[in-house]
Amino acid sequence: MSRRRRAAIIAVCVGLGIVLVWLDRECLYRRRKHPGGSEEQSRTLDLRKYHGRAFTVVNVVDGDTLDIDIPDGEYEHTRVRLWGLDTPETKSPKTGRMYFGEEAAEFARQSALNKNVWVYLDEDNRTRGYYGRLLAYIQLPDKRFLNELLLAEGYAYADLRFRHGHYNRYKQLESAARGQKKGLWEKVTREQLPEWLQKERPELLLDN
Repeated sequence: MSRRRRAAIIAVCVGLGIVLVWLDRECLYRRRKHPGGSEEQSRTLDLRKYHGRAFTVVNVVDGDTLDIDIPDGEYEHTRVRLWGLDTPETKSPKTGRMYFGEEAAEFARQSALNKNVWVYLDEDNRTRGYYGRLLAYIQLPDKRFLNELLLAEGYAYADLRFRHGHYNRYKQLESAARGQKKGLWEKVTREQLPEWLQKERPELLLDN
C-alpha cells in the first residue's frame, strides 16, 4: 500500500472519529437539556415535579449552583441554577477562580448545604438553562430566599440578560449592595468583573 493511500485512509478514520465524538456530545447535551422531551413538555414536568416542593441540598457547586436530592433523568441528583443572578466563578476552566468566588460559594454552603429548602420555579418562564440545569428560586428554612440574600449581601451580580419574575427587585437589591459597598462591591475592580457584565452593563466598570 502506497504512503499516499495509507495517509488518506488515516485521515478518513480520524475525520469519522471526530464526527462520532461530536454526535455523542450533541446527544448528551440534548438529553440533559430536555429530559422530558420537548421544551414545553419538560417545562410542564418540571413544574409538577419541583415547584413548591421541599428537598434537601446535598451539594453546593458554587455560589449560584447546587444539587438537591431528587433524580433528574439519568442523574442521581437535580442540579439547580439560581434564577436571576450570577456569582463569581470558582471552577471555570475559562476564567479560573474569580475574585470573591470562594466567599460566595462558602456563603451559599453555610446557608443551604444539608438543609431542607423549598424550590420555586418561574411559572411563566422557562425552567431550564442552557446547560439543562433547573432554574429556580430557593427558599431557606427561615423563609428567606437564597437568591435574594446573595444579591443583598454583595456575593452576586444581578443577571439582567434574562427577564424573570423578580427582575426589578433583584436589580434594586444589587444596587443597594453596591451603594453600601457590601461583599465584593467593596474592592472589586473592572478587571475582576465577568466579561458579560462588562459588556452588558458598562456603568459597573469601577475603578477602586
